Amino acid sequence: MDAFQTILKFFMNRKTAIGYSFMALLTMGGERVFSLVAFRCPCSNENFRYGLVFLFSPALVLLVIGYFLNSKTWKLFTGCWVNPRKIFPRGNVCHFFYVFGQITLNALVAPVMWLSVALLNGTFYECAMSGLKNPAYLHAVCHSKSEKCFEDLHKVACDKSSMPFSESDELKRTLQAQSQILGWCVIVTSALLSLLTTCCASCQSKVSHLQLMFWRVYEGTEKEQLEQIFQLYATKLSERNLKCFFENKEPEPFSLPAFQAWEDASQLYSFSNSKQHYSTIHRLVEEGQKGINEERETTLDLADRREIP
Repeated sequence: MDAFQTILKFFMNRKTAIGYSFMALLTMGGERVFSLVAFRCPCSNENFRYGLVFLFSPALVLLVIGYFLNSKTWKLFTGCWVNPRKIFPRGNVCHFFYVFGQITLNALVAPVMWLSVALLNGTFYECAMSGLKNPAYLHAVCHSKSEKCFEDLHKVACDKSSMPFSESDELKRTLQAQSQILGWCVIVTSALLSLLTTCCASCQSKVSHLQLMFWRVYEGTEKEQLEQIFQLYATKLSERNLKCFFENKEPEPFSLPAFQAWEDASQLYSFSNSKQHYSTIHRLVEEGQKGINEERETTLDLADRREIP
């Protein structure tokens, strides 16, 4: 039993790394399925558009899904039509772009993985660039090749060109090499930007490393228990209502947070140097609803960044 708990704790402590690894495997598998099953390069004047659609459309879909799955997206935008000051509070008009930028960075993980895998494979890029009709690009690719290169480049991806096999094979290798170079550029750039943003967040942190680790553990524990409390209270309330309905009885009083309490607890938390509060609910419990003022609404949690290794 102790060994099982140790293994479980090990995986829980590394759930972010495991999640990213699983996402990478799904991305590679999805790209492979697209390449083998759905992708059919037309080898015509449609090559460029067709290849770009398969290269960027899945990345765009993954970006949208990333926005949908991020709970902070809905904390930021829920009710903003009724109360625009939620996203543009007084004295901090630009905070929306800062918060939305953090959400976007998290949502970009899956699209960047897709682009990296797709470019390293080279299938989509090869099809797209073989159909590009830019004169400068054609002269660069077809340099020292026969005149048929300018006419049959779009057929190279399908091995249907009338060029000699050596030239056709060299062109395919050139296009694949360009794709893989771009893929590695995307990977290196993403890694450097990730390191830079993580370092900047750590350098600007107003709390120590150990307290930040405790904060992260608290946030995860509170989120898990909050879901359990939701389930418990929803079950009790539904049982009471159904019992009163079928037995035709007056309902007993059932204590629930007030409307304003729900509103205040839904705000993104902002750190304060004066008091150690680790979440919006923690602050509400300690200070009450009067402790939430309009200037601090939907401010980005300074500890809301990548998990500390």
